[in-house]
Amino acid sequence: MKSEYDVIVVGGGPAGSLAARTAAQQGLEVLLIEKRQEIGDPVRCAEGVGKVGLAEYMDPDPNWICADIKKARIFSPDGTMIDISEKMAGNEVGYVLERKIFDRAVAKTAARAGAEVQVKTQATGLILEDGVVTGIRGKQRGNDFEARAKVVVGADGVESKVGRWAGINTTLKLKDVETCAQFLMTDIDIVPDSCDFYLGSKYAPGGYVWVFPKGKREANVGMGMLGSHYKGKHPIQYIRDFADWKFPEGKILETVVGAVPVSGMLPRLSTGGLVLVGDAGHVSDPITGGGIINGMASGRIAGHVIAECIKGGDVSAKALSKYDRLAREELGKSLDKNYKIKEVVTRVSDNTMNVVAHSLQGVEFENFTIPKLVKEIVTRNPGVIKELAGLI
Repeated sequence: MKSEYDVIVVGGGPAGSLAARTAAQQGLEVLLIEKRQEIGDPVRCAEGVGKVGLAEYMDPDPNWICADIKKARIFSPDGTMIDISEKMAGNEVGYVLERKIFDRAVAKTAARAGAEVQVKTQATGLILEDGVVTGIRGKQRGNDFEARAKVVVGADGVESKVGRWAGINTTLKLKDVETCAQFLMTDIDIVPDSCDFYLGSKYAPGGYVWVFPKGKREANVGMGMLGSHYKGKHPIQYIRDFADWKFPEGKILETVVGAVPVSGMLPRLSTGGLVLVGDAGHVSDPITGGGIINGMASGRIAGHVIAECIKGGDVSAKALSKYDRLAREELGKSLDKNYKIKEVVTRVSDNTMNVVAHSLQGVEFENFTIPKLVKEIVTRNPGVIKELAGLI
């Protein structure tokens, strides 16, 4: 590892790897560091991703695709099922990945583009000069080091310290963070080409339970709940109760816990000498919590802007703010819209969820947008208008 680079990327997830790859492709000297000894492990993700979005960044590879998904099924609290085709199921279905392999594959593309990759290497602070970030302080295998860079990329996830060190407010309100728990389960009865979602306060207050197939009788079974809905019962207990009910004979192979920002994009993604990508910039979807594609999009945008700024000799906050503008143009409208939807649906009662599910029986989803769906539901059930008014 050298003492000076054009770009240092902190975090080896898909967002960080895309930033590193894109910058390296522009001829910059790039260092990509990951604090863990293995990129992609441990997994903190349901691992679902849309096919179309993924194809923009990676060629599909059977080595990291566990399941090819054809539809989604949504279950209301009373068990009413809504069947949705792949076309309408959104970015969270299409493939279920093996993130331990996928993340490494993305990092390899950064390495092949010319980026230097160092694992078991963490940032412990930033070097700032006159308010501008000029590098990082870190620790590698127990040894302290300093490395200079024209631009540092914070890709260190929802718990990002890099942004805070640079003076960017990354604080999340309780209502804007999902606390999640997930089991990798085997020997369970599932539909292998369907991603299933379960709603209701019994198993997922302020969130949902997911069952994402990873084989014929294997799946990620997890749940997320808003921090504002926590009332003493931890998500791990909610998902254990769900698993005991739905898959009583299933075996748990792995348990993971984590958090996901569902706040919408940070108002500020950059400052002098630094940008934030992926979950560090809160670009995950406020409804689903999915962040792989948005994270990769933010990484690619950042890589291009960083290269332009470095080649132009200006990495000031003003120059790098172009990244904020472009990221907001590409992702912001969708994130803002979905945040408003999240604010409504997380307050909907179980009874209204059931009424909605009953109303959607037999509806041809390919011909509906969310406003049209809500109008149809309200027309059939005028009593739910108060709870759903924000979606119209």
